[in-house]
Amino acid sequence: MKRSTARSKDATHERIVDAAARAIRRSGYNGAGVAEIMKDAGLTHGGFYAHFPSREAMLAEAADRAGGEGVALMQRMTASSPPQQALPAMMRAYLSQEHLEGIETGCAIAALGSEMPRQAPEVRRASTRRIKEMIDLVARQSPDWGQPAAHERALVTVATMVGALMLARAVDEPGLSDGLREAVLKQFTPSQC
Repeated sequence: MKRSTARSKDATHERIVDAAARAIRRSGYNGAGVAEIMKDAGLTHGGFYAHFPSREAMLAEAADRAGGEGVALMQRMTASSPPQQALPAMMRAYLSQEHLEGIETGCAIAALGSEMPRQAPEVRRASTRRIKEMIDLVARQSPDWGQPAAHERALVTVATMVGALMLARAVDEPGLSDGLREAVLKQFTPSQC
């Protein structure tokens, strides 16, 4: 009986974290209220503290989940492409129209980056870990992986991808949004990636 109850509590906890991961990307950290997240998870607000000691603890798990989903998507993209085409394929998917429009399920860094400096240390720590994973994933696609130049190139590539997506989402002109994403893809040709 205890095992079944623990599994049920774990499943409920996962539903809350999933709802929170979507909510922070959709509405930002300050726009993601506990009551709304619990409702999205099909639960009442009163059950929140049975799963988390604080709102910040929930946000940290949500940031980790959202970041992990983004890294996993990029890993799947690289795994399904020939090695020399993995990074360009990843960049095309990251800067695609679908990803641009998929704020609620897309890259948490692009959706939440400007809010990070004002978050609790545990939220920032979770996000930092996922950003580092993204940088490492990009660096591993380089022919000179393991060398300082590959890491530096990965830093520039990730910063450019995230910045381009943030700006493309920020503007209200579709042509400018498209131009931002297309310019990055044009500049980062396979020989430069």
